[in-house]
Amino acid sequence: MTGTHTETIPLVDETQLRVTIAEPDGAVRGGVVVLHESRGVTSRTQAIVQALAGEGWLAVAPHLYHRDDPGIDEQTGDEEAVDRAVAKISGESVLADSDAAFGMLADRGVSSDRMGVVGFDLGATAALVVAAQRSLGAVVTVSAAGVSRSLSAGLPALVDVVGELTCPWLGLYGERGDPVDPADVDRLREAAHASGRVVDVVVYPSREHRFDADERAADQPDPLDEGNSDEATKMEARSRVLNWLDTHLR
Repeated sequence: MTGTHTETIPLVDETQLRVTIAEPDGAVRGGVVVLHESRGVTSRTQAIVQALAGEGWLAVAPHLYHRDDPGIDEQTGDEEAVDRAVAKISGESVLADSDAAFGMLADRGVSSDRMGVVGFDLGATAALVVAAQRSLGAVVTVSAAGVSRSLSAGLPALVDVVGELTCPWLGLYGERGDPVDPADVDRLREAAHASGRVVDVVVYPSREHRFDADERAADQPDPLDEGNSDEATKMEARSRVLNWLDTHLR
């Protein structure tokens, strides 16, 4: 399987955006922008990017903290640093960074209907903001928070934006472990149906829906490889994500 590498893109606001990229060994089926969790582009994020490339997707993960704390990826154990970084994220910054990543996909011949965005916790929240304002083929979120109250002053509450979704949405939550009230999940699902798009919001009875690899493990295997987890919930969640991309990015 192909590995990952990092490139730097100059943006119009005169900042430098780092992106972690993995390219398929064979033909490119489409492109997926991966929006990272609150701790930044960690080895967990890199494993997701690499695994998606193994499925034939050109995968790109923008480093969303580059404007204020570019070193956050190396500070994943510092909760205060993470909280400060999250507080500075805005809808405008997420859109600018995602647009740069989509531009990379377009430059490699990927059309917008074959582009998707996948996000985890903070990145899941950001992914829904992006999917409400950009024409894409699909969006997948895992543990998207900030439903009724925004995660930061610069991000909208998700219940206020999902009615404008431009593409099919798969949302995954867990009854335990996710910092999202079940009532908020129901409210978000109902609001999303107003978009007229295909919506599938799944709530698992445990936190093992987080099929991505354990960040603390010394060995970081392919998190989308069915053989890496014995838990049926992880396997089912992984299959749902891959099937969603297979179905809608065509």
